[in-house]
Amino acid sequence: MNADRFCAITERYPRLRLGVVGDFFLDRYLLIDPAKAETSIETGLAVYNVVEVRAQPGAAGTILNNLAALGVGEIHIVGYCGDDGEGYELRRALAAQPGVILQDFLTVGSRRTPVYCKPLIIKAGQPPRELNRLDSKNWTKTPESLSQDLAFRLFDVAGQVDALLLLDQVDLPETGVVTALVREAAQAALREHKALVVLADSRRGLNEFPPLGFKMNAAELGRMTGADAFELNAVKACSAQLARRNGQPVFVTLAERGILGALPDQAPEHVPAHPIRGPIDIVGAGDAVTANLAAALAAGASIREAMELAMAAASLVIHQLGTTGTASLAQIAELQAQAASTAS
Repeated sequence: MNADRFCAITERYPRLRLGVVGDFFLDRYLLIDPAKAETSIETGLAVYNVVEVRAQPGAAGTILNNLAALGVGEIHIVGYCGDDGEGYELRRALAAQPGVILQDFLTVGSRRTPVYCKPLIIKAGQPPRELNRLDSKNWTKTPESLSQDLAFRLFDVAGQVDALLLLDQVDLPETGVVTALVREAAQAALREHKALVVLADSRRGLNEFPPLGFKMNAAELGRMTGADAFELNAVKACSAQLARRNGQPVFVTLAERGILGALPDQAPEHVPAHPIRGPIDIVGAGDAVTANLAAALAAGASIREAMELAMAAASLVIHQLGTTGTASLAQIAELQAQAASTAS
């Protein structure tokens, strides 16, 4: 992609309206200074002294963070938090991002705010070292009345946006935002708005999802279709078949091998990953890919152009340590220019 085409696509981002539907977690980072370690008088156990606490939107919020970093004009979010302190922190972090529309993000007493609590050991001159994560989640079924409300809000938001992203982040089916009712509403919205870009992603795989645009990794594709996740031609064939079945695009991330995309009426295309440039942390890379694919496609990019932008963003994110990172347009443009210079 040359610089003129990059500008033609990305200059449309401030006019885009995107919707993000899914499980918004609070990412809480606890920065621990080992120089301040002590021993508890009461228990005799080591005490980790936290010297800084950071909070930012996580899970579906990571997609939102990346869309905001791209300068997308409006980001409508559909989801919920609990009526608790973590929910207060999450709403505050969401509201701090530019362009976020919170009117369909609910505070409910029937659920707790999902939290990824990430303790980090911080030493000068060294990358942060993450300790065991402490997660707080909902393990009971989402109340049907809440699912119905979320489904209604999804359908309403779909009529206002250029693209809709669904992120199912929970471990157990029907315990988060993207329940069966919400998935059905997404399918109904796509039937109603045929030009709408819809991309769905789920940590449990997309077997339960109706025919929407899919974004998954090769292992998830293998579990769904029986494809050999390590053989590129097999992944191409199965992704193409799935795209034709759904009548929607299918994107398959391939870790260090890059990404593959298939459209119902086109042969699959493959875009390689950027080379590793130092220590990496892959947390958040997939969400950066999802955000960049959706924004680029909504702005009129071809499937290959969208994947090139997504791979640049993923490369930038994995080289950010101690946080779930994002990639700005300026950073993506610089990396694209470096890659073009190296290739020539």
